[in-house]
Amino acid sequence: MGRRIESEAVATEFLLPDIGDGLTEAEVVRWLVDEGAQVGRDDPLVEVETDKAVVVIPSPVEGTVLRHGAPQGETMAVGAVLAVIGSPEETPTPASGSSASRDGSAQQETAATKEPRSRATTAVQALPVVRRLARQHRVDLRNVRGSGPGGRITRQDVLAAAGAAGPVADPPPETASTTQGVRRRPLSRLQKTIAANMSRAWSEIPHVTTFDQVEATGLMAARRSLSESHGADVPFDALVIGATIPALRCFPEFNATLEGDYLLVHSGYHIGVAINAPDGLLVGVLRGAGEMSVGQIAEATRRLAEGGKSRTLGLEELTGQTFTVTNIGALGGGFGTPIIPPGNTAVLAVGRVADAPVAEDGRVVVRPVMPLSLSFDHRVIDGALSRRFMDVVIANLCDPTLFLP
Repeated sequence: MGRRIESEAVATEFLLPDIGDGLTEAEVVRWLVDEGAQVGRDDPLVEVETDKAVVVIPSPVEGTVLRHGAPQGETMAVGAVLAVIGSPEETPTPASGSSASRDGSAQQETAATKEPRSRATTAVQALPVVRRLARQHRVDLRNVRGSGPGGRITRQDVLAAAGAAGPVADPPPETASTTQGVRRRPLSRLQKTIAANMSRAWSEIPHVTTFDQVEATGLMAARRSLSESHGADVPFDALVIGATIPALRCFPEFNATLEGDYLLVHSGYHIGVAINAPDGLLVGVLRGAGEMSVGQIAEATRRLAEGGKSRTLGLEELTGQTFTVTNIGALGGGFGTPIIPPGNTAVLAVGRVADAPVAEDGRVVVRPVMPLSLSFDHRVIDGALSRRFMDVVIANLCDPTLFLP
């Protein structure tokens, strides 16, 4: 979003846009174009961190960057002036939060006030999550050489520096004592977003959870075979997604969004995959999963997991899921009661595969068993429909040849 402003000439005042999912603020991570430098239309202008991801915002116009709306490390509200872009001879009216002086005269900003800010913001290149890690390990980032692109300091650089410095005392917690034996610890931006989404989902959606288990002998054999043919481990998530898509095709109510008095049935199958990120739970989105092979799904889920843990996923990879799968078995879990993400009508949790006694031909034998937990929105899906959906999923997981080519 941008608007034209009146001055000696006309410049473009570029406002921080709403970059997805109703976000209200973002932190400026790194300016990619300096003040006074030229930028082309749609060229990368600035890197910002939202509640969910680090995003590069392009310039809406071609011109000279006359002013940054905020220094690196500062949090800005959506709708605030992000940058002013025009011609070098233009002198636009300073906006709130800009790097120009606040008395209305940009020329009054002297080198003495500008240079220290430049040194502070460009000397150290590190994402906010890396800066937090450095504070926890008492690592001075000014003494760390970055191995990332453009000299950016990575998590590995910080951990290596912390190891070289040897063990330290307990890291300074970002907390404040309130009463004896109690500490008040602020939630991170991501944790606050997770809390808000979970509260919204739990308060708005009438949850019902049904439990099943799958005899997983055939599933494990298919996984071994696929892993050998692809030369890399195929995660259970990929097979579960592959087994679930035919059920979503049969029962479109599970691939839908309830909006007022209407059910929006999605034609595409964009599967949310829960990711255990360092700061909390993220849901990466596997877009167009219905058109992928299981091998492609496996590769995409691995990439989503890596991107989620490093906070490098784009917004298109973090929003818009039509059905969600969460592998609580990766952390040793069995059955659970997963919370349905806002905008979905159901979520499927898969537990850890473990040997268990099962009845087979009138006798008890030990077989690998996978727990399944399906939570669904009872406003859209009733018990009978959930049973038919799970019957298809279970049949596919028991006999993967039903969905594998």
